[in-house]
Amino acid sequence: MSVLTRRGLTATVLVLTLAACTSESPAPAPSAGLERFHQQTLQWEKCDDYTSTATEDTIMALVDGLECARMEAPLNYAEPGGRTVEIAVARHAARGAKVGSLVTNPGGPGGSGVFGAATTVLGLDEAKSPLLERFDLVGFDPRGVGATRPAVDCFTDAEADRNAVPLTTQGTTVEWTENDTRAVVERCAKDSGGPEALAGLGTRDVARDMDVLRVVLGDEKLTFLGQSYGTRLGAVYAEQFPQNVRAMLLDGAIDSRQATVERRVGAYTGFQAAFERMAAFCAQQASCPIGRDPKTATAEFQKLVQPLHEKPIPALGGELDFDGAVGGVISGLYTSAAWPRIVKGLAQLRQNRGDELAQLGFDFGGRDAKGAWTNFGEANYAINCMDEQRLTEEQGNELRAAIFQAAPFMDPGVELTGARDGCEHWPAPPTLGFPYAVDVQGLPATLVVSITGDPTTPHAGGIRLAETLGSALLTVRGEGHTIVTAGTNPCVNEAAAAYLIDLEVPAKGATCTL
Repeated sequence: MSVLTRRGLTATVLVLTLAACTSESPAPAPSAGLERFHQQTLQWEKCDDYTSTATEDTIMALVDGLECARMEAPLNYAEPGGRTVEIAVARHAARGAKVGSLVTNPGGPGGSGVFGAATTVLGLDEAKSPLLERFDLVGFDPRGVGATRPAVDCFTDAEADRNAVPLTTQGTTVEWTENDTRAVVERCAKDSGGPEALAGLGTRDVARDMDVLRVVLGDEKLTFLGQSYGTRLGAVYAEQFPQNVRAMLLDGAIDSRQATVERRVGAYTGFQAAFERMAAFCAQQASCPIGRDPKTATAEFQKLVQPLHEKPIPALGGELDFDGAVGGVISGLYTSAAWPRIVKGLAQLRQNRGDELAQLGFDFGGRDAKGAWTNFGEANYAINCMDEQRLTEEQGNELRAAIFQAAPFMDPGVELTGARDGCEHWPAPPTLGFPYAVDVQGLPATLVVSITGDPTTPHAGGIRLAETLGSALLTVRGEGHTIVTAGTNPCVNEAAAAYLIDLEVPAKGATCTL
């Protein structure tokens, strides 16, 4: 049986994010009982104990003035006197006259906002962005993520390196039994704070944490910059606390009206389109390993990777199977800058080697050169269990077939069953609700930024979210997934600063070009 590992999780985990369930959206918990959380004072310190890999250590050390702390929040907002969680927070102080705090989320779910704060400061600093002058730049690790306690922990790094980490079936060749799905949940509960902790990982609770953070930081209103999954978090916060929003910029936006199946098929459709654009780039090279005709690139790719389902090949001291190869390719489809690495990896497949594609997966999953992994994949899986609609095995099999039809470059060419939902034995039902953030009243002017060639959060979804929230829309023509914190595009930089600092939204129909 082939299993999805952290090497191959980028083929599926990220595109399975942001899928909603069909239950009615609950109202936010009342603030009664939260006084002690609102009144806490964060104890800022060096960030040495807030990283999990050498890569994070190296990047965060480049940021002068970055400081970290842990904020206490209720594990269960219905019982604020019960167990608590410690939310890891990072801050880079404003260099000039301060507007307030700019709270950020880099995506996922499962992405570290502490590490994301460091990379955001570096990107904005390179662009000489006024955002660093006017805001305390703040990132936090959502509950279950990174340096937050407890953090989701389902597998060891050694198990990840042995390709023994099943996380999901969708978009993969994984075939699960009910015993398999029960075992993974039990394993996660054991090392992640128990069933109660797993039940408290949903986006609605993260949004409540963010409102506590707003108060603790001393901000009357929240200024928020969310990317990818962060646009879901922002939309949920806007739904629950519209009166507390000052400004909200949502970059790489997700359609809050899309349910699970539609969202997932749409995301994989986007990856197929990105694959075809990568293939056209490859076809310009005489030695393109999937041929000089982009129209036949999918079929040529299938010839290369489908044999890996039965016969994995050597890769970085281990093996690369079909799911790992597809995962490596998808990792590189997020940005056109990585397309040459995909081409190199495909050429290696013809030499019976999988090093480059495996490394692409490693890089995206956060594994460092010493073999340490972030908990991105596990947190992603766990948070989605509290957000997404849960499917029956029959529905799962139908969805997998629809995914392969939408993204034929991912088709393994074999008959598969056992597409069971990895959350079927989760200790609590999902809490997000679908649709969410609809008919929000009292929300101030917000801004959605969406790239036309985004491979995983399609531009159409960004348009829809802007319509749903009544947001201004900035369309960015080009390839890539999220752009605002990169600091690489002057047009986007100017629009983001004008909005976040002065609350000036772009004119209707505004565009930038990458």
